[in-house]
Order: sequence, then C-alpha cells, then structure tokens
Amino acid sequence: MQSQIISAIEDSIHATTTLKSASSVEFIEETSNLIAETFTNGNKIIIAGNGGSLCDAQHFAEELTGFFRKSRKALPAIALSEPGHITCVGNDLGFAHIFSRGVEAYGKPGDIFIGLTTSGNSENIINAMETAKNNGLKTIAFLGKDGGKLLGFADLELHIQGFSTSDRIQEAHMAAIHIIIEMVEYILFNTGKSHEKIGETLALAK
Repeated sequence: MQSQIISAIEDSIHATTTLKSASSVEFIEETSNLIAETFTNGNKIIIAGNGGSLCDAQHFAEELTGFFRKSRKALPAIALSEPGHITCVGNDLGFAHIFSRGVEAYGKPGDIFIGLTTSGNSENIINAMETAKNNGLKTIAFLGKDGGKLLGFADLELHIQGFSTSDRIQEAHMAAIHIIIEMVEYILFNTGKSHEKIGETLALAK
C-alpha cells in the first residue's frame, strides 16, 4: 500500500506542477488582474461548480469575503450553492438551469462569472457561461481532461491536461485558486496600485 500512497502523492505533485507552464502562469496573472480590477470598479464575482468543484467554488468565495493572508476589507464574491435556490430551480426548470438562473439573478455588467468543470461538459456550467456572456459579464473557466464543450469559450481559461480523474484536476484548480487570491491581495492591498502587473512576481515561482 505504501508504494500506492507514494505514487498518488507523486501524481498530485505532478498535477500542481503543471501550473508552472507558461500558459498557466499567464492565466493566473490575467485572472488576478481582472479580478482585482473588477473589485476596484465596484463589481463582484460569481462562482459555480458541481460536487467537489462546488466545494472549490465555496472555498474561493469565502477566502475573498473573509480574508486569505491579510486582514483587509471584505471582497464581494458569491458561490452559487444556496440549497433553496438549487432545489427550487432544479425542481421547476431542471438541474441544467440552476447556475444560469443564479447568474441571471445576481449578475450585472462588469461582474465576472467563474465556472469550474473538470470535464468542460457540465450542462449547467455551459448554460451559466452563455447567460453570463449575454448579460455583459466577463467569464473565466477552470477546465480539465480534453476541455470539453467549454474549451475556448470563456474569456480566460485554465486547462489542466493529462489527468483522467477529477481529483487531480481539482487539486491543480485549487492550487491555482489560492495563488490567484494571494495575487489579488498583493495587487489591492500590498502596493496600493490596483492595476499593477504581476508577471515578474509570478515568474519568480517558475
């Protein structure tokens, strides 16, 4: 069993190491700057996912409405996870519409919708992405496997390739989320310059 444990640990490390690719670092930089700019402009982010990805969406939101590494003002982020909403919409319209309805309810032009789907084929995330674009929101996708139907659809996307199971993809997603939150705090609160570019800072991690 120990050899299996070591193998699993190495696989997990490999998943996170994919974030050192040029495309992933660029995604983290652009996403961090976009989120920071969105908050500076008085807008918010809305996040959604299914299963473990919903837990990651909640984690993402609470690190912003609470705080991550610094004591600072709360930042507006909503995870679409409220049971009453999900069961109401799921019962009346179908599970495919639980997130698009949430985006319609809360989203305003200038906000960001972030969808997490390891397959890229989650119908409720696809519908929410389309609703977000139709309502003037920026869109960010966290994808895996072959990217699915959402590949190339969002304004920004992180595509974790080379893993057949969702757990490894989600581990890389969560590492990226933590780094993005760290960079957003750096942009907004460490320097006082909301639009500071962070490519050099991220490059140090390569």
